[in-house]
Amino acid sequence: MATADYAIVVSQATHSDPQWKSVVDALVEKYADAEIHPYTDDVTEALGTLRKQHPRKTCFVATPTEANRAFVAAVHTLTRTFDDDPYTDTQWGILTGYDAANALRIARHQVPLTINNVSSGTEVALEMCNQGVWYDELVKHKKVSRQKDGVRQEERGPADTTAALAETLTSQSTDLFVTSGHATERNWQIGFSYRNGYFQSKDGLMFGKPTTGDRFEIESTNPKVYLPIGNCLMGHIDGPDAMALAWMNRVGVKQMIGYTVVTWYGYGGWGVLDYFVEQPGRYSMNEAFHANHHALIHRLDTYFDDAVDTKLVVGSRQMVRATPNADGRQQSLTSQDAAGLLWDRDAVAFYGDPGWSATMADRSKAFDQTLTIEGDTYTLTIIPNRGEKSFEPINTNGAQRGWRPIVELLPHRIGDVNVLSGADIKPVITDDFVLIPNPKRCDPGRKYEITFTAKRLP
Repeated sequence: MATADYAIVVSQATHSDPQWKSVVDALVEKYADAEIHPYTDDVTEALGTLRKQHPRKTCFVATPTEANRAFVAAVHTLTRTFDDDPYTDTQWGILTGYDAANALRIARHQVPLTINNVSSGTEVALEMCNQGVWYDELVKHKKVSRQKDGVRQEERGPADTTAALAETLTSQSTDLFVTSGHATERNWQIGFSYRNGYFQSKDGLMFGKPTTGDRFEIESTNPKVYLPIGNCLMGHIDGPDAMALAWMNRVGVKQMIGYTVVTWYGYGGWGVLDYFVEQPGRYSMNEAFHANHHALIHRLDTYFDDAVDTKLVVGSRQMVRATPNADGRQQSLTSQDAAGLLWDRDAVAFYGDPGWSATMADRSKAFDQTLTIEGDTYTLTIIPNRGEKSFEPINTNGAQRGWRPIVELLPHRIGDVNVLSGADIKPVITDDFVLIPNPKRCDPGRKYEITFTAKRLP
């Protein structure tokens, strides 16, 4: 990434605080030509200068007091308005922490993370991971693991998995931690359909609270990323006791996502697994977050007329009146899907430096995708690897799983696009990515390829 492609957005009050200025300075040192975009009262004040730079990556440095639900929603809205299309125009992240020292540790961290070991409190596709373990939130005692040699083992686990899950973190071996189930800003309820323990946060610290026995502290220092894909409120920073702050401050989390509201639909959270874990090595976690958001916006824009620009107060229960168009009805979508997509649209936070790379260890995928560029001619080729099932879901645990569109993130911005071939697969070509709707049933005998010309933009 060219350093000029990196932007830092920070309030003048935060930038004038010496401790938080050190966070900005650390990013400038990491990305030497990064541009700083200060604002006074509202983050949307930075729109004019951001449009001029149109950075590939944008880091919003914010104190935990600033990084609340409304701020996350404002960042979502702001980053979709650099140009005229409805999609997010920059790969962003909010860099915050329990305090400036915590944020500074995250800002200074540079070594990329390759995820070899995954631990989870819900079912994940271990066949797409080098190694890992998950404990079932729905079935008591169910434990599934995959060893380095690829052997999958299902065994009887403990009834209370609080200590077992904590140990995957304190052993310093977990690179990616995944959770779902009931949660608030103060705790995670480990069992969804049976009695289990809790993880709890207090004043930047993390604790385990089993069903019997004393509460114990959880501390981990190895760099890791965290996907609370199905948890309510895990991304809502509402004060110093917030779970998100404890994850980043005490458990070594360098990047995480999280709902700032209760979650009932799930597209914005669970879909990150479809792009990140289930296409291992293709995207960084920040890229996977944005690929899934592109998919969400595409679903709104394609299958519901005039819904994509609907303005909502995040977390409000205001009535959404959007009915599917003919294409949407063909996909069996309803007005409830429009309400769910709009609910999720601005409600999932991404915390961390968006320029830092955390990727799954590369493994064989259900399909390969290759972009070749020869002068002004671009060709995106999709090669199915699993016959008729190449485009089907890898894992269906959770909500709104699978059937995600194919997303290719372009290495630079483009304009003046002219499709030469492949228009029949209905590609969406923007200035910085190409999206192909999921074909669902794969025809191994046909060619999945698009060719187009475009001019590279500065």
